[in-house]
Amino acid sequence: MKIRLAPQRAILELPDHLISQIAAGEVVERPASVVKELLENALDAGATTITLRLSEGGKSLIDISDNGCGIAANELSLAVTRHATSKVRSLDELEHVESMGFRGEALASIASVSHMRLTSRNDAAEHAMCIDNLNGTWQTRAAAGEVGTRIEVSHLYFNTPARRKFLKTDATELSHCVEYFTRAALANPHCAFTLTHNDKTLEQYLATDWQHRIKDVLGKNLPEHAIWVHHTSGELQLIGMICPPDVARARADIQYAYINQRFVRDKVVNHAIRTAYADVLHHARFPAYVLFLDCPAQGVDVNVHPAKTEVRFRESGAIHQFIANSLKKSLAQTASSRVQLGEVNTNFDNSQAKLPYPNPSTVTRPFAKPYTSAQQQPLQLAQTARNYLDLLNSPAQPERFGTAQSTDNERFEMFQTQAPADVNQSASTHDEHPLGFAIAQVHGVYVLAQNTQGLVLIDMHAAHERIVYERLKNILDNEPLTRQDLLLPIHFSASPVEIATLHEPECNAVLSHIGLTLTPLGQTEIAIRSIPTLLKQANAIELARAVLADITEFGATHVLTEKRNELLGTLACHGAVRANRNLTLPEMNQLLRDMEATERANQCNHGRPTWVHMTMKQLDALFMRGQ
Repeated sequence: MKIRLAPQRAILELPDHLISQIAAGEVVERPASVVKELLENALDAGATTITLRLSEGGKSLIDISDNGCGIAANELSLAVTRHATSKVRSLDELEHVESMGFRGEALASIASVSHMRLTSRNDAAEHAMCIDNLNGTWQTRAAAGEVGTRIEVSHLYFNTPARRKFLKTDATELSHCVEYFTRAALANPHCAFTLTHNDKTLEQYLATDWQHRIKDVLGKNLPEHAIWVHHTSGELQLIGMICPPDVARARADIQYAYINQRFVRDKVVNHAIRTAYADVLHHARFPAYVLFLDCPAQGVDVNVHPAKTEVRFRESGAIHQFIANSLKKSLAQTASSRVQLGEVNTNFDNSQAKLPYPNPSTVTRPFAKPYTSAQQQPLQLAQTARNYLDLLNSPAQPERFGTAQSTDNERFEMFQTQAPADVNQSASTHDEHPLGFAIAQVHGVYVLAQNTQGLVLIDMHAAHERIVYERLKNILDNEPLTRQDLLLPIHFSASPVEIATLHEPECNAVLSHIGLTLTPLGQTEIAIRSIPTLLKQANAIELARAVLADITEFGATHVLTEKRNELLGTLACHGAVRANRNLTLPEMNQLLRDMEATERANQCNHGRPTWVHMTMKQLDALFMRGQ
């Protein structure tokens, strides 16, 4: 490899135009970067109407106008000067920024690599004023215009042709501009937005509430039977929309996360969302979501990167836990309600939040009440599941499953009691149970049932696996975690980051909660003194490293929960009824009742669906009835 030695040159102060172009390299990556900065300025100005006009994907023209507060005539020259801003006055204000912009770099950076004209008028002015740099120097003159601001950016990178060569086709650059436009529109339903390209209107959104704005923006891409989210804890509020796991997408193309209405790509938020979907989403699918986290401005640092899409939380662990737990609660409702609910609930109370959100009292959960029919008794899984967990402490545990001595019948009987043969299937009972009542078993694998709307087909193993899995989790969740002290501590070499993490106060709290005791030995070694009893067979060093890595990255850890759930998933799989196990009608019906009473019953813990539904209309279409 050739080694390049920098020449010895005198230190000189860079000229202003070179400083501006260096700054522009960070701020103005492509036309979409200009669109983002100008949209944020318009929103910070209090605009309720924004019009964006583009030509050639934004490469030849970006024209944005708004009806915001406008700029005073004597401040126009300051507006296009580097590090001049109306949004931050002190370090204290910088530490709790509430505006979209605050650096005072955008307009100056854009102007350094384009021809830019700014026309603005505030309430106190009789007419608008215009400032432009078409001739290389800023010139100000009177102009016609309403209250608000219009900025025209033309011939982007005209003075840096090398940068212009890196731009993609018009269609590609336009797609990036549309994405930034969409992000702004989703977060600001109070504002009307219009987007045109080459004089053709592409998008137009009227001012509305949050629910209608998301429907307008996503349109046909809105997930079917979207789940509306509203959770509050202290000063934290999470509202938005998430998709049910069974209608997740093949691409991660509808994922919008906002913090205080600022679009972000944050590792803590993304990890929390993945954690919430951990045991309900198939590994090859991606959730769709639009989520708004509202938190105190002083609790989040947005001054991390010029693009302002990266943030840092002062209490990242608390944020992670709040988001993950909130979404888990929203996903917990079983999806068999969709058999009855054809449309998303539209009864919302928008009076108590910065953005409209669904009123929790109107969210329908048809399976909140347990099944109490006198003709059937619920499967008694709790006690047998507890006995099943006790096998974890047995040295013979690996031999307990999958052997010739443990038949499918025996496994199933460990988790159920025989139900009476007669089942009352009156019309009223049918209406109370969306999964209906069993008719037959198909090849010993599927349960065929009918409800008032059509046909339901259930994968009996996958469905029973989820039921057992949830009950095993509930047993452990309701009992304190126990730890096993090691007779001889296990030592391992630790990195400086692992040692530093171990000294953090929040790390000790997390480790104590999960039953893992770690102590530093000098600057290069850590001793493991106790481990969670449930995971006593796990590799202690790998477990400790994974937990420390999680705490370092996200301020919290879900390694123990993930490993625990992997083990419980194995137990549930072995304990669930297997293929070719002949069930009686009462057993099949009891399986349906348990599904209706079990959270997340629409998927097994691997993310595969447990049932499908076909309406009479769909069945008639298969046989061309009425055609």
